[in-house]
Amino acid sequence: MRANVASLCLSLFLGATACLAQEATPSAAIDSTQNVPHGLRPDAAAVYCSGFITDHKVPDTLQIVSAEQSSYKILFSRGDYVHIGMGAGQGIRVGDRFSVVRPSEDPDRGTWFKWQNRLLKAMGTHYADLGTVQVVSVLPNASVAQVTFSCGPMWRGDLLRPYAERPVAPYKPASEFNHFAPVSGKPVAMVVAQNGFSQIAGTNSAVYINLGTAQGVKIGDYVRMFRYQGSTVETAPLSKDYQYKVFGFGSAPKRYTWQDLPREVLGEGIVINTSTNASTVFMTYATAEVYSGDYVELE
Repeated sequence: MRANVASLCLSLFLGATACLAQEATPSAAIDSTQNVPHGLRPDAAAVYCSGFITDHKVPDTLQIVSAEQSSYKILFSRGDYVHIGMGAGQGIRVGDRFSVVRPSEDPDRGTWFKWQNRLLKAMGTHYADLGTVQVVSVLPNASVAQVTFSCGPMWRGDLLRPYAERPVAPYKPASEFNHFAPVSGKPVAMVVAQNGFSQIAGTNSAVYINLGTAQGVKIGDYVRMFRYQGSTVETAPLSKDYQYKVFGFGSAPKRYTWQDLPREVLGEGIVINTSTNASTVFMTYATAEVYSGDYVELE
């Protein structure tokens, strides 16, 4: 009997999780296993669910404070009605739209490369994009808003800020990608972190780089990802001097350092969000896995 009850509970939980995932993913979302179409822009899921890093703190004055079915419901997604802690007395009006965000950090707290935590701290605070709500009813000191777009589950305490469009330039044709591109001579930085705190990215992934408006970066700019062969900061698993010899699998006639060998161009992406010292980049094309710690340069 207990086994049957446990099985039923597990089925209900998995079913609810699947429904939430369906709600949180717009039907137009790009399949992350496919190359992006030519001449198009990143879709809503890519642009509005990518997260961002900024040195400007998002105010905590406006938050989700409760919701319908609050006695048993803790997660809210598309279609749900949530309660926000301001009303007509604080200037809230029916029809107002807000983006919902949450400050977040890697729960693992480990580092993938030597300077990762130091660079993240200099870039600012990471905020996860959770979706959009629109006010449908207003009281003197509270309001009801409906979740109209969902990137992931919202809960009490999530922050609201006025909704703003995020314009993005069109993709470049994939045929323009230069696998052997020379050094651009423009600012160079690193892939410091990635959306969802993964450490590996590819086509259609969102990554965070330590270049921002202070370094002349603007939305629509393209960046190139690359890696030095045998560099000690390379993040793919390696053994010492593997760039010219691997025990039992041959070696070159002499020693080669990372400065002696061509760099490996891994892919490119388009800037979709910027702050003072950080930018969010949507990867439009990748020839290999990109790791946190790989390099980027403005094209």
